Amino acid sequence: MYSPEQENISTTASTKVPVKYGELIVLGYNGSLPNGDRGRRKSRFALCRRPKANGVKPSTVHVACSPQAAKAISNRDQHSISYTLSRAQTVVVEYTHDSNTDMFQIGRSTESPIDFVVTDTVAGSQSNADTQSVQSTISRFACRIMCQRTPPYAARIYAAGFDSSKNIFLGEKAAKWKTADGQMDGLTTNGVLVMHPRNGFSQDSKPGVWREISVCGNVFTLRETRSAQQRGKMVETETQELVDGSLIDLCGATLLWRTAEGLSRTPTLKHLEALRQEINAARPQCPVGFNTLAFPSMRRKDTPDEKQPWVYLHCGHVHGYHNWGNHREEREGREGRHRECPMCRAKGPYVPLWLGCEAGFYVDAAPPTHAFNPCGHVCSEKTAAFWSQIPLPHGTHTFHAACPFCAQQLTGEQGYVRLIFQGPLD
Repeated sequence: MYSPEQENISTTASTKVPVKYGELIVLGYNGSLPNGDRGRRKSRFALCRRPKANGVKPSTVHVACSPQAAKAISNRDQHSISYTLSRAQTVVVEYTHDSNTDMFQIGRSTESPIDFVVTDTVAGSQSNADTQSVQSTISRFACRIMCQRTPPYAARIYAAGFDSSKNIFLGEKAAKWKTADGQMDGLTTNGVLVMHPRNGFSQDSKPGVWREISVCGNVFTLRETRSAQQRGKMVETETQELVDGSLIDLCGATLLWRTAEGLSRTPTLKHLEALRQEINAARPQCPVGFNTLAFPSMRRKDTPDEKQPWVYLHCGHVHGYHNWGNHREEREGREGRHRECPMCRAKGPYVPLWLGCEAGFYVDAAPPTHAFNPCGHVCSEKTAAFWSQIPLPHGTHTFHAACPFCAQQLTGEQGYVRLIFQGPLD
C-alpha cells in the first residue's frame, strides 16, 4: 500500500522485510499533498528501523554556566539542550548516543536534521499556493520521536528537535523549570499536544484528553492558551508513549500516528477501490435527471466529474448535478448557497461527493455510506462518527471537529449525514 523511503529502512537478514515502527499521517490531505508528495515533504511518513541507531539520551548536566561556557559546550560534536535561566546563567544538558533507539525529527525546517517536513494545513486548500501567505505557527524543529529498536518497538514523543548544530535552545522567555529530582525541563513556545484515543483506533474508539508534552517527554495538562508562560499540571499517571491512533498537534498541523500492527488491520487502497467499484456497479441514479452516477477514480481531482454524485447535506439525498431549486438565500454569507431538495423539500447546502482516499484515517473496512458536512468527503459510518467526536486544536485556545480528509470544520447537528442513493428503475 505504501513504500517508505529507502534511507529509513533497515531489514532483517532472514526476511529482507523492513522493520516498520509506524506511520505519521497529516490530517487534511486525501492521500497526498495538493501538488504531490516530494522528498521529506509529504502527507504520510513511514518510520522504519535505521541501518544504524541514531538515538540519544541525557548524560552530563552543566549547571550555572556563563553564556560563553554554555556556548563552548554546545559547540561540541554531540547533542545538547540549553536552558537559559538569565543572561548570566544557563544550564546545559549533554546527550550521548543511545544504541537502543532510533530518533526521527519533525518540523517546518528543511534542514537535514528534519526527517519529516510539515507545513501549515489550510482547511480545504487545493494547492500549495493556498498555503503560501499563511504565517506559520509550526516550530522549525517541532518535536522528536524515539523508537525502541527491539520489540515491542515503543515510540515516545518529546517536544522540540535538535537543529543542525545538534542543539535545542530554550531562551529566557520559554517556560522552563527544575524538576523534583534536580533535572531541567521546559515547554516550546506553541507547544506539542498529544491525544491518545480510548479503546485504541477501532470501531469502538472514543476521544481521549489532550495533553502537552515537554522537552523531556513529561505529560502536562494544557496551558490556558497555547503559548502562555505558566505550564499546566503534571499528569504522572500518563506517558508520552504513542499508541495506535494517537494524535499529535504542532499548532498548525495535526498528525495521526498509526502503528505497524494497526496499519495491518486498516483497509488498503485496493479495498477502497473495490468499494468504489461496488457502488458504481449498483448504478445509482439521479432521481431528477435519471442519469447514472459514478464516483470518479481515486486519482486526485479538484473539479467534479460529469457523472459525479452530489448530495443535499440536510437530508442526504444523492443526485447528479442540476440547477433545480437553485435559490440564493439572503443569509448566504455564513451558510453558503442553499438549495431545496426535489425529493423532500429540505433546504441546505448542495455539494459534490468525494471518496476519502487516505486509508489510514478509516477505523473499519465497511462501505462508504456517510459524508462529512460541509465538504462532502465520503467514508464508512463508524469512521465518520469517530472523527465527528474528535475535538482538534484550532488557533491558540479553541477546539473543533474537522474532516480528516480536508481539515474543514464540521457543521450541522452531527457533522456528517447518511447518504440516500436511488437505484436504477429497470
